[in-house]
Amino acid sequence: MSSTAREGTRPETLSLTARLTILSTLATTCVLLFVIVFQFLALASDLEFEDNNFIIEKIRVIEAVIARHPDDSAHLDQEVNWEGAMRQDTRYLVRIMGRQGNVVMETRGMDRIVPARQFPPPARDSRAIGQGKKLHVPDGRIYLLNSAWGTSEKGLSSRVIQVALDVTDDEEILEGYKKKMAFVFLAGICLSAALSAVVVRRGLRPLAEITGAAGRIDITTLDERLGARVWPRELARFAAAFDGMLDRLETSFDRLEASSANLAHEIRTPINILRGEAEEAISRVRSSEEYRRVIESSLEEYERLSRLIDNILFLARAEQRIEPIPLNMRGELELLLDFYGTLAEEKEITISCSGRGEIHADPLLFQRAVGNLLSNAIRYTPAGGAITVSCIRDDDGSARLTVTDTGIGIAPDDLPRIFDRFYRSSEARALNAQGTGLGLAIVRSIMDLHGGGVSVSSEPRRGTAVTLHFPAITAPS
Repeated sequence: MSSTAREGTRPETLSLTARLTILSTLATTCVLLFVIVFQFLALASDLEFEDNNFIIEKIRVIEAVIARHPDDSAHLDQEVNWEGAMRQDTRYLVRIMGRQGNVVMETRGMDRIVPARQFPPPARDSRAIGQGKKLHVPDGRIYLLNSAWGTSEKGLSSRVIQVALDVTDDEEILEGYKKKMAFVFLAGICLSAALSAVVVRRGLRPLAEITGAAGRIDITTLDERLGARVWPRELARFAAAFDGMLDRLETSFDRLEASSANLAHEIRTPINILRGEAEEAISRVRSSEEYRRVIESSLEEYERLSRLIDNILFLARAEQRIEPIPLNMRGELELLLDFYGTLAEEKEITISCSGRGEIHADPLLFQRAVGNLLSNAIRYTPAGGAITVSCIRDDDGSARLTVTDTGIGIAPDDLPRIFDRFYRSSEARALNAQGTGLGLAIVRSIMDLHGGGVSVSSEPRRGTAVTLHFPAITAPS
């Protein structure tokens, strides 16, 4: 299945703008709802507090009248009928009853509006006032009812005082407040959603700009950098990381371009030789010995091409996972010196080995890396020279293996590039035309696979020392 088909089956998701807008709107809605509910409850509580205080105050006043004038109905009538009638801002009804439930006095028409049985019973403690209750009467008005004992100067609870306060206006205020707050709530949600969308789009504009800037970068504009602009702090870190990736890509493309050019040059040389020899062979009739020499020369070029292809394939697979095992460096080196010692003897070069230590490494890759170093040392060390291989285990658990020769050395200008693929100094090309320039690149790739490194020190005409650095052996988790 193609990538396009796979992408077509992906479920659609909300954009980041939509998600942030929804979250912001929800947050604002919760805050707005909390404020509205809090204000409504506070208003209702304040109105109820004022109404209860009014009833309590009125009961206390009537208690005082009863206490001072228990047998004077004129004072009670003034408080029960005339006082309430003169207050236009507050309508209330009062009923005074005896201990047996008989009505002593009440506001005119009160029995028709609020019967005595609708009132809550007075508190047992004559000094306390019970919890009031609201009553909806048939004419649509609402009353807050409460009752208490009225005591005489002798401290006897001789009367029951019932007070009904008309709180219809308060309920209308609360109902009107509900409607207004419902409108404010809905308008607030709509306004919050609109403002959130504007703010989120404006806030995410740098993200769209950095996305566009990144999308305009291609292989021809790898030198452009996002960090050249001033970004918000959150995007500045992304821009820095993206620029770092571009740096690595640019370096990789430069190396790839150089490697491609070098590869073309390295392949062209043996192919031109093979073609020239073939054209020379068929240009005229030759003897069997001459044909034999041509074929032998061709086989040498084929061998060179084969080695070149093997090395290129190895480097291409250099990111593969390896399984290192404990290795005794001295034992592995002695096996290698048995082979390379013969080559050194042919050039009258002495090879010595010293030190010991244990590392974690892939045996075949270890032998290839050290073999490349020994091969280079033998190739570029003149007759009568010496090669020393030393291995050292450091106190921190890491290990070093150094191959030192007394060869031609490496010029300071060439040292930074000797690990580049296909790179060969002019002096190395003059001494060994058959080399490919991949030996040290392979060594570095092998050490990278092991989590280690490689370093070189050299002096022209005095020799070169190449050191392989192996990390400390870690205990299995």
